[in-house]
Amino acid sequence: MPERSRMGIVARTAYWVDWWQRFGPASGNEAKLDDPFGRYVLTTFVKGTNMGPHEAARHIPGVSGHELAYTANRHFSIVLLNEAIADLVNAHARLDISQAWGDGTTVAADGTHMDTYLDNLLAETSVRYGKPGGIAYHHISDTYVALFTHFIPCGVWEAVYIIEGLLKNSSEVKPTTVHADTQGQSQPVFALAHLLGFDLMPRIRNWKGLTFYRPSKTTEYVHIDAQFGEVGNNVIDWDLIESQFRHLMKVAVSVREGAISSSTLLKRLRSGSKKNATYAAFREVGRVIRTVQLLRYLCDPALRRRVTAATNKTEAFNGFSQWIGFGNRGVIADNDPVEQEKVMKFNALLTNAVIFHNALDIAEIVRQLLEEGWTIEPEDLVHISPYLTEHINRFGEYSTHDLGIQPEAYETKLDVDFTPLRDGDQTATTFGQAA
Repeated sequence: MPERSRMGIVARTAYWVDWWQRFGPASGNEAKLDDPFGRYVLTTFVKGTNMGPHEAARHIPGVSGHELAYTANRHFSIVLLNEAIADLVNAHARLDISQAWGDGTTVAADGTHMDTYLDNLLAETSVRYGKPGGIAYHHISDTYVALFTHFIPCGVWEAVYIIEGLLKNSSEVKPTTVHADTQGQSQPVFALAHLLGFDLMPRIRNWKGLTFYRPSKTTEYVHIDAQFGEVGNNVIDWDLIESQFRHLMKVAVSVREGAISSSTLLKRLRSGSKKNATYAAFREVGRVIRTVQLLRYLCDPALRRRVTAATNKTEAFNGFSQWIGFGNRGVIADNDPVEQEKVMKFNALLTNAVIFHNALDIAEIVRQLLEEGWTIEPEDLVHISPYLTEHINRFGEYSTHDLGIQPEAYETKLDVDFTPLRDGDQTATTFGQAA
């Protein structure tokens, strides 16, 4: 891999993809900046690395902390950052090399702890991590890029944000299968995901505490009946589902159309009274779907490998994004929840830019090997991850000379046949080594 500076990576991806064009004043008017391209690239670099504007100004010649802070506050919003992230996701999906890692139909969701100061509305002490802060909750495509990122409190059940990220994803990559760890599942979440057309398949621990449900009181199984408890118990109430199904679909349509947030709905269902008919119906549908998914998980080794590979990918992304956002020892200095969310978006944007650039560099090396007469099989590329850091100059003076250099157009095509990967299970079986 050729040696790269992070400033150069951000500048080149901005030239190629034009994601910087998404930003500007809230009024919608043209930016009254001498060099909007340079200012937006610098701001993305500074905020994405979590250095802070005034600290960054000590390392970047020709710019002040006030200029960087003003641009971040007035020209960047959560909506615009989501659009810029989607631009990079779309560009990455058009690269042939991305086919070595997936087809975009699968996404994995997981959170990682982020340190914050205590005196703000979002910070809580995490029971899981034993320290205060918030959770950066990412939706990572099977092609490695981040489709959507939330910043949520430590005290909420992460599962309620799984559907939210899928619905708010504005890129051309539209996954239909979502994986998560144990935090990403509950009966209402299974139900809502099914009603919205998503296949939720989390990696679940503590199987001894899970209940399998029978379709009727008289149903018995030859080899796995013990999983369902005593005969006559743990039976699905189909009459309740039928009587409430029209209402369930109305709720699902309301979520799909944005009339109600999926996270708000799932919070209410999770804490709602069991006597509530809507809660009970969601629970029954969830029991059906989760039982089916658990049985699939038990009998399909390839599926288990895919789930493990997908969740490993999110863990690898968490480490890679934290390597990108090294500033301020990883502590989010902003106390405003909106600004904290923007910090996560900036980091996701910068991380996706590095992933996209790494993918281009990998593809160029493959072309060179092909020209030298090497035989490159698609299975060989599955083992390679774009979460590469050894060739990136992480510290030192951040020169701005790359901002004025317009790169040559990049090549999306690669003379490798990736069809066998879609026919088999190569990606799932080998990703564990790549991550």
